[in-house]
Amino acid sequence: MKTAFCSLLGAAAILAAGATTSLANDRYADRPPVMVSPDLSAPWVLQLGQAPGIVKPARQATQQPLRRLFQAQPDGQRTATVQQPAKRMVMRPQINPVYLPQEVAYDGPAKPGTIVIDTHQNFLFLVEKNGKARRYGVGTGKPGFEWSGTHKITDKKVWPDWRPPAEMIKREAAKGRYLPTYLAGGMENPLGARALYIGTTEYRIHGTNQPWTIGGAVSSGCIRMRNEDVVDLYERVNVGTTVEVI
Repeated sequence: MKTAFCSLLGAAAILAAGATTSLANDRYADRPPVMVSPDLSAPWVLQLGQAPGIVKPARQATQQPLRRLFQAQPDGQRTATVQQPAKRMVMRPQINPVYLPQEVAYDGPAKPGTIVIDTHQNFLFLVEKNGKARRYGVGTGKPGFEWSGTHKITDKKVWPDWRPPAEMIKREAAKGRYLPTYLAGGMENPLGARALYIGTTEYRIHGTNQPWTIGGAVSSGCIRMRNEDVVDLYERVNVGTTVEVI
């Protein structure tokens, strides 16, 4: 019995010694090389247990499609991708160039400094010296409102107020167009930028906020000019200037 027990102890000692030696030898044995993924965009992964020179392919990042910066919004909300509607342009008729101011020859009987208005050709002439005249296009009285005669300029006003005659107010009301009894001077005023008052009549040489009407028979008897033209004429004539309407 004692002999068998001693034999078992001896065998166990030999096995333990062999295991210790094996573990010691493994401790100092060569290990497989540590490989780092060359794909720097991927996480650095320790490549263990691989043969030298073999690198496990890095996982490619799945690219997600970019979200649209601007998406349609519910309930009709406007987004940055919705273009603003273009503004509607209202095209007005253009004035015929023949009615623009120009220097012309004049051989009529009027003296220099006289204003002559031709209501048939729709021109106003400011007679000058040496057989010349400065000619402007005008709007004149429509059928039934023509007139002629010789008068003096009795007043000049800048951005004049407008007080339509009672007869005009009544006449326009019958057409369904209701005029104010008074309108202060300004861009909305049909007398425009300047007014030259003719004698004791209700007629004037004045500007307009409808310049495309110049060259036609369009008024209730007044002589209508473009605003820039009536301003020019206003600076050239004085109260007392003779006006001949033919």
